Amino acid sequence: MPTLFLATLYEYSPLFYISVVFVCFVVTSGFVLGWFRLDVPIILRNSDETDSISLICKKQMRQVKNPFGLEIKNPDAASITSGITVTPDCLENSVLTFYWGCNVQKLQEILLHHVYCFLIKTPAALENALCKEYLHREQRFIQKQRKEDIFIQLPPGCHIEDFGLVPRARYPLVAFLTLSEEEDRESYDIVSMLTVVHIPDRSYRLSCRIIYQYLLTAQGQFFDLKQLFMSANDSLSQSIDKSFTQDCTADKDILEKFGLTEDEVQEETNKDCVVCQNGTVNWVLLPCRHVCLCDGCLKYFQHCPICRQFVQESFQLYSLSSPLNYDVCPKES
Repeated sequence: MPTLFLATLYEYSPLFYISVVFVCFVVTSGFVLGWFRLDVPIILRNSDETDSISLICKKQMRQVKNPFGLEIKNPDAASITSGITVTPDCLENSVLTFYWGCNVQKLQEILLHHVYCFLIKTPAALENALCKEYLHREQRFIQKQRKEDIFIQLPPGCHIEDFGLVPRARYPLVAFLTLSEEEDRESYDIVSMLTVVHIPDRSYRLSCRIIYQYLLTAQGQFFDLKQLFMSANDSLSQSIDKSFTQDCTADKDILEKFGLTEDEVQEETNKDCVVCQNGTVNWVLLPCRHVCLCDGCLKYFQHCPICRQFVQESFQLYSLSSPLNYDVCPKES
C-alpha cells in the first residue's frame, strides 16, 4: 500500500514526492537522535545524553547480618560410604540438623511454606513440613563462635551407596541451622539457613560441594545465595565472593571466619574498573552478577561490558564512607 501511494505521488508531481520523502527522513532522524525527548534505545544516543535518561534501576538494599556459617572440611575425602566433615561457625547458640536423602520436591515446598504459610525457624517446624520425606536424621548443638568439626555418616543399616541417576528425586544431604534461643530469633532478621550439599557416590562422582544455600528471614522471605563474579588472582577473593554475595553483609565477625582483616578485603575489592581502568569497582550488575564498573562509569552502560547481557538492576557493593558496608539483594519469592 505505501509503495502504491508513493508511485502515484511521483506520477502526480516528482517535486512534491521528493519533498514528502525528505520530510519523512527528517522526522525519522529526529526520533532516532532524540530531538523530541522520547525514549529510544540508549545505544543510539551519544555519551553526553545518557546522563539525562538512565534505564537501570538502582536497587535499594537493607543491611542484614547473617548469624550462620557452614563449611565443608576436606571435601575430597567425603563420600556417601565414608561420611562427611562439616565446620559450623555461628554468632549465637544454634541447632544443626542433618537430613540424609531429603526429597527434592518437598524441600522446594518448604521454601514456599516459609513464604505463604508459616515460618520455618525451628527444627520442629521443618520436621512438620518435611512429613518424614527423608532417609535419616541427625541433630547437633552448636555453641556460639566456636568452630568445631562435626563428622556425620549414614548408619551402616541403611545400605545406601548412591541416590540414583541424574535427575534425582533426593538430595544427598541437607543441613538446617537454626537459632536455639527464642530471644535470638527476635533480634536477627535471618532465623535459619538451609544448605544443600552434594556428596559423591557410586553413580555420581562429582566432588563434594555446597550446591544451594537459602537464608530464611523472620519477614517470610528467603534469599538464594549466589556467587558474585569478581576479578581475582587467587583463592582469597573466591572466599570473599561466596560470603559477600547479593544476600549477606560483611562485618568483623564474618571476616574472622575467613581469617581476614578489613585491609585485606579492601585490597581485594579495590579492583580497577574494566572501562576506565582507574576507578574502584563498586557496582553489581543484575541479573548477570558481574562486578566490573565504578561509580563514574555505571551511568553510561545499559549492557554489561563483560558479557553484553542487558542490565535490569544494579546495586552498590560498598559506600565510600563505609568500605565494608555490604548490602543484600533479596531474591523475588
